[in-house]
Amino acid sequence: MTERFNFEKLNVYKEAVAFSKEVYRITKEFPKEEVFGLTSQLRRAATSIALNIAEGSSLTKNEFKNFLRRARGSDYECIPIMEIALANEYVTQRQYQYVYEQCNKLAKLLNGLIKSI
Repeated sequence: MTERFNFEKLNVYKEAVAFSKEVYRITKEFPKEEVFGLTSQLRRAATSIALNIAEGSSLTKNEFKNFLRRARGSDYECIPIMEIALANEYVTQRQYQYVYEQCNKLAKLLNGLIKSI
C-alpha cells in the first residue's frame, strides 16, 4: 500500500495507530458491563491520538500544534483509565506497564513534533 498522506509518514502517527490496535486487543478482555464505561472511554482516548494527528496535519502550523496538544491530552487520558482498570483487575500489571510506557513514548514523540513545528 502506497502512503498517500503526509501524516502517514510521521513516526508518531504510526506509533499511535499501533497503540490503538493494542488497546483494542487489551479491552476485548474487559467485562461486558464495562462496554459503555472504561472499554469505550479507553478505546476513544487511544484512537483519538491518531485521529487528532491526521486531522491537524491538514491545517495551519498553529492549528496543527493545537491538534497535537489534543492528541497528547488523549494520550494522558489513557493513564488514569488504566489505573482504574488495574485497580478493578481488568488488566494485569504487565498490561498496565505496557500501556504506561507506550503513553510515555507517544507523549515524547508528540512533544518533539510540537517543538519542531
